Amino acid sequence: MGHLSTITRHRHQVLRHCIKAGIPLRGFLHDLSKYSPAELIPGIKYFQGNRSPNEKQRELFGYSAAWLHHKGRNKHHFEYWFDVNPKTKRYEPIKMPTVYLAEMFCDRIAASKIYRGKNYKDSDALDYFLAVRERDKMHPETERELEALFRLLAEEGEDAAFARVRSMVKDEKSKKQE
Repeated sequence: MGHLSTITRHRHQVLRHCIKAGIPLRGFLHDLSKYSPAELIPGIKYFQGNRSPNEKQRELFGYSAAWLHHKGRNKHHFEYWFDVNPKTKRYEPIKMPTVYLAEMFCDRIAASKIYRGKNYKDSDALDYFLAVRERDKMHPETERELEALFRLLAEEGEDAAFARVRSMVKDEKSKKQE
């Protein structure tokens, strides 16, 4: 049951971060699909403890059915934000709404903390982001904003980074009310 423990600890960490980010509801709702049979059973079956079970499922089958299920139900994954551009008739990335960008930021920090444990550093999320660079997959503006937040976290720490996220979320709410 290592997987169940890992996803639950991760959700709790994301909730703490989402509260700091000013989006507590996103924290409560975060990754609930991981408890569905489509994600939980493969997660338990392919659990390794040091990386996502989805990676093992991909190695074995060439894809991860659990990931395909997950990304289609969780708006904090940039992969959710693809649609056909009416001008080009091609699938292209869409800029993520700020609230989901903020949740993705919280998610990635929490994942770094869970997987790195006592070796966690504030630069880990940035290091991971730069190593797997999703360029050409993530909307350029979303990518710039996320990288800027990770750089702020690495250089100035959590207080500064979460203050910036709260400000971004507040600004988006203000724009919607206008």
